[in-house]
Amino acid sequence: MSDLNRRKFLAQAGALSLGAAIAAKPAFAQTAEYTLRFGSNLPAIHPLNVRANAAADAIRKETNGRVDIQVHPNNQLGSDTDMLSQVRSGAIDFMTLSGLILSTLVPVASINGIGFAFKDDQQVWAAMDGELGAHVRGAIQKAGLHPFEKIWDNGFRQITSSTKPIATPADLKGFKIRVPVSPLWTSLFKSLDAAPASINFAEVYSALQTKIVEGQENPLAIVQTAKLYEVQKYCSLTSHMWDGFWFLANGKMWNKLPKDLQTIVAKHINAAGLAQRDDVRRLNNSVEVELKGKGMVFNNVDKEAFRATLKKAGFYSEWQKKYGPEAWALLEKYTGKLG
Repeated sequence: MSDLNRRKFLAQAGALSLGAAIAAKPAFAQTAEYTLRFGSNLPAIHPLNVRANAAADAIRKETNGRVDIQVHPNNQLGSDTDMLSQVRSGAIDFMTLSGLILSTLVPVASINGIGFAFKDDQQVWAAMDGELGAHVRGAIQKAGLHPFEKIWDNGFRQITSSTKPIATPADLKGFKIRVPVSPLWTSLFKSLDAAPASINFAEVYSALQTKIVEGQENPLAIVQTAKLYEVQKYCSLTSHMWDGFWFLANGKMWNKLPKDLQTIVAKHINAAGLAQRDDVRRLNNSVEVELKGKGMVFNNVDKEAFRATLKKAGFYSEWQKKYGPEAWALLEKYTGKLG
């Protein structure tokens, strides 16, 4: 996808999002039995919110206006932590949340982020649409939330650097890398002998610019949208961690919703999640081309060498104990033996 076509895609996505919000709602605004609020931390034109708006439109139509889901993007309802608290209390009805952040409430929810576990998207979707995802959803339900069946995509995370390519585990020795505030991230990079620093995302650009850290890790789309290519030269396609967004509902609200409406809502939210996965895949493919055009130098890595280093450092055995044998066995059913 060319830069021009990508901009057209995002513009059309934004138009779809806005059109769904403006054009569809007035016809049913006075008849809704259930006016529900959905919040996310992503911009309105991100595929997640575009597809959420499309799902809300379809739900509104199929329920003849009985269910009106209002989409609030871009942290309008608060940060991830704020929204998680609100969806648990019932102050808002739906949100999307990374499993790694949800793990503060449901520890096993971060298991999909184990370092170098998944080789590709096919393994991810087999696991998360299969028994591993079902196990995580069961744990989420016990916390009073209703997780929908299809997890939405954020993508694989890659390492960028201002100083050198990261081609082998040895290249990470002493490497100052920014990571989000999360035990799993810190554990992963310490096990690779790097020097991880927990820094809020709002401060990442300046931290890279002033050389507080040499590098960072994120999906390519974030490297592009946050303009990190301006302060980073190299991008190593490590795909060291995959993360997605669970689409969550307040459990009490969901259980009170009539069964026929539950069926319609779930159908369209899950279908939108599948469409969003394809959107993210296409955008990430185009972003790599754009970043190369902006001067970033890309390299591939031998992921098995990183796995071997993590195994030797005891990373996998440590997290196997934390998640427990049942969850770990389900992960390895899809990834193969890790530790």
